[in-house]
Amino acid sequence: MQDESLDERRGANRRFRLAEGLAGVGSHPTLPCMPQPERLTAFIGDIHGRFLRVSEWLAQLERRFGRPLDAVFAVGDVEAFVSADDHRRKAAKRQLPAEYAEIAAGKARLQRPIHFIGGNNEDFESLHGLPSGGELAGGLVYLGRAGAREVSGLEVAFLSGIYAPKHFDTALEPPRTRELAKRAGYFRKSELAALKGVSEVDLLLLHEWPKGLVRPGAGGRALRAHRFPWVGNPVARVLLDSVRPTWCVCGHSHVPYASSITWADGRVTRVSCLDQASQPEGSVFWIAWNGKVPSRAGWGVTGRVDWTAGQKWDETCLPEVAEAGGRATM
Repeated sequence: MQDESLDERRGANRRFRLAEGLAGVGSHPTLPCMPQPERLTAFIGDIHGRFLRVSEWLAQLERRFGRPLDAVFAVGDVEAFVSADDHRRKAAKRQLPAEYAEIAAGKARLQRPIHFIGGNNEDFESLHGLPSGGELAGGLVYLGRAGAREVSGLEVAFLSGIYAPKHFDTALEPPRTRELAKRAGYFRKSELAALKGVSEVDLLLLHEWPKGLVRPGAGGRALRAHRFPWVGNPVARVLLDSVRPTWCVCGHSHVPYASSITWADGRVTRVSCLDQASQPEGSVFWIAWNGKVPSRAGWGVTGRVDWTAGQKWDETCLPEVAEAGGRATM
């Protein structure tokens, strides 16, 4: 939300009255209103088990800013298998090292706690008993299947998983078999009840893109995203239209993308779609906030500013990696 909250305005008024009262006492000057400290958040695309490189990327980003991150979010497909054997048997990127198993065993650590939503590739046996979220070993925090909560002073709404029309109205079953584990990566209609009445939050985290972000030939640029004009699902789009967050961040399609939606009341929702975590340029995204208002944002770990308040957020703001070829895998 771009406007200050009622509590923030009341607080500012109280500080102003205090300054006025002290101005005439002795030689005390008028006290200025203290600015709110900047809040710095980072977002990671589909990790697919690459926790150690992600941790190093976060450390690089903190060094560039000269301060710790206030919150880190991952937009699904983290694949946090506690057992190395489970990683080798079940992970989508099973050829990669079982890095989360090392973290869970205390042999490695994350740079910062990571709040994550579920994708369609996860350790669903571990997550099934945590539909409303919970803490995992080593600093991972699962937000849950759907809902809203406050994280580091920001109002965050979220929806885990992807849309599968055939299973949208079915009940979620325990992932006792490989097929049921696959179905656990689909969100259900009943789960959307957790988001009823949620609106105008600071962040909306989705795994799958909302429908309608990409228009074929938009901007006349040969972007990878334009090869997939069908990308996104209608349920996520209805949710986006209802929640109207300040910023929406999603993953799944392994393609960086930037888009904005202007609502009838003039409010703007900016959308950032992240690449998988194979390289930081398109898979790491950060936002700096002044209170509840985003002031600047950028891709990667260099600290380069790709957007400031008042500028457009669209394809011209994409990282260089977005121009590269390659097939998106999901």
